Amino acid sequence: MNQHVDMSASGDKAARQATGLVGEPVVRLVDVKRHFGKTAALDGVSLSVGKGEIIGIIGRSGAGKSTLIRCLNGLERPDSGEVHIEGREIGRLDEKQLQPLRRRIGMIFQHFNLLSAKTVEENVALPLKIAGVSSTDRLRRAGELLELVGLSGKARAYPASLSGGQKQRVGIARALAAEPALLLSDEATSALDPETTRSILALLREINRQLGLTIILITHEMEVVRSIADRVAVIDAGRIIEEGPVWKVFADPQEEITKSLLQGMRPQLPLEFMQKLSPNLGSEAVLRVDIVGETALGPLLADLGAQAGTFRFIHGGIEQVQGHAVGTLFLAVSAGAPDLSRTMEFLTGRGARIEVLGYVFSDD
Repeated sequence: MNQHVDMSASGDKAARQATGLVGEPVVRLVDVKRHFGKTAALDGVSLSVGKGEIIGIIGRSGAGKSTLIRCLNGLERPDSGEVHIEGREIGRLDEKQLQPLRRRIGMIFQHFNLLSAKTVEENVALPLKIAGVSSTDRLRRAGELLELVGLSGKARAYPASLSGGQKQRVGIARALAAEPALLLSDEATSALDPETTRSILALLREINRQLGLTIILITHEMEVVRSIADRVAVIDAGRIIEEGPVWKVFADPQEEITKSLLQGMRPQLPLEFMQKLSPNLGSEAVLRVDIVGETALGPLLADLGAQAGTFRFIHGGIEQVQGHAVGTLFLAVSAGAPDLSRTMEFLTGRGARIEVLGYVFSDD
């Protein structure tokens, strides 16, 4: 389950078969459009999500994330296009036909949505009660799920006595009660502190591993996506503008919106240095160097100094994203034609992406 497989429409079927992720995608959206008046909440969204995949859908407030999730669970009807869940197109189903399909979709929410007058086990068992499952069977199932999420000792407690993280664990257990094929997480960690967020994300990854459950994370936080998702889709103004494996989008974002969403996570040139930059030619050029893979793990800077000449290391570093080394370095290099051209040639030869941010004088 830890190996990423591209489940987009253009994904490699053979790769899916190699990991057991075969057959119809659990979710398939085809040119979905939804307008409210003249405003396009969704403007031609197409996306496939395979069995057992975790995909993050990320975007700013108002980008279309909430409308997308409501179309997935049948609470909104697209104006046009198709929404397929487990191979069934849901857009033309009436409310009665939608009920069994909704039981195949679990939902976890930002603010937990627990019933304060019911115990933890009663909250977890509620979807089964609505479905007509016997009291004995639904309480047995609730007990199994509370053990899965680490709350077996809290069955008779009430939500008011729980921490935020515990409430979200109850929400996750409730979402799993009817053994769904798809779990939708709607900003489920936004109200939690960083440590609790990490524990909830680790739980979701473990549930994905144990149950082979397909998970769609709706979020505005790239850190959430980076932590557990296989793939990310960036939505803006109702359109998916960028999509790919998390490590690849993180290493080489193509769209300005994506770069903005990543800004707090990727190394940036320190402000005091940024303020010294000039577009006019100075004695040193300041370079942003983005690298990935073996180049990021090798002795890049040592080789650069030996083969291309002197430089100043300003800022940056290397980290692991989905098992791939991803790095961003900021270097100051002599702006003279031989030195700069040798440096650029060396770095591009190693597969680095280079941007000249501006110029400074060496005494800066």
